[in-house]
Amino acid sequence: MHYGFVGLGNLGAHLANSLLNAGFQVTVNDLNREAASALEQAGATWADTPAILAQQTDAVVTCLPSPAVSEQVLGELLEVMKPGTTWIEMSTLGKEDILRLAGVAMEKGVRTMELPVTGGVHLAAQGQITMLPGGDKDLFELHLPALQAMGNQIFHMGPLGSAALIKVITNMLAFIHLIADAEALMLARRGGLDLTQAWKAIKASSGNSFVHETEGQLILNGSYDVAFTMDLVLKDLGFAMSFGQEFDVPLDMAGLAQQTFRRGKAAYGGDAQSPQIAKLLEDLLDTDLRAPGFPARLE
Repeated sequence: MHYGFVGLGNLGAHLANSLLNAGFQVTVNDLNREAASALEQAGATWADTPAILAQQTDAVVTCLPSPAVSEQVLGELLEVMKPGTTWIEMSTLGKEDILRLAGVAMEKGVRTMELPVTGGVHLAAQGQITMLPGGDKDLFELHLPALQAMGNQIFHMGPLGSAALIKVITNMLAFIHLIADAEALMLARRGGLDLTQAWKAIKASSGNSFVHETEGQLILNGSYDVAFTMDLVLKDLGFAMSFGQEFDVPLDMAGLAQQTFRRGKAAYGGDAQSPQIAKLLEDLLDTDLRAPGFPARLE
């Protein structure tokens, strides 16, 4: 199977590299030509446009920053994609977006599998990220070897649109946990506890979370550098609130998180890293959350 990969950002480059490491033939494209240099050295082929890439491959993976960009790139792909090929969408889209775009693709005979991932860029670099495919079971089974190359735990969520929902749910929880972890660490700091010991105690407690174990370290380091921006947080929380309205579920915590990240964006900008939400408390209380021995980036 020859895969095309469009979108070589923080996440996409690692995923494309995992395909190469597993022996797949991979052709890549990105707006930034330099983003492909390391992949080319590892054996990937460069294509000047998404359309050229689609002509050369059996399936095209897209890993892009917004539904609008996904739709634009898909339009270029569908000009040349052959009937029976597959579009694999890894970008975070709303349910209606993926269903609508899959319908457009099907008009050209191109089948769609959604493939959001969760767990963080550092796990993508290790080939250990969690994958949440949605779509027809036979399509999932066809591309399962590629999924196993890119990720660790793989959960087929059901028909198309199912994965969009679970990805938004997992992200919503992560953002709520991030705010809660910042508050917990600040309570420990202002209460006079050693933050390193407090972090370890929380990690070993019933209050632990994946976010505390990972992004909590970046707060304590002060880099906040998780390769995920406040703009992306607000995009995903917007999807969550829309699902809440659609399914008549009050999302009080998600709504509060959305308000908090809006304040974070106003203070530090949309390109600020999501764990920098902790700095709202640090600035308000003139108290930092630094502790020695924590990494600037997750490995």
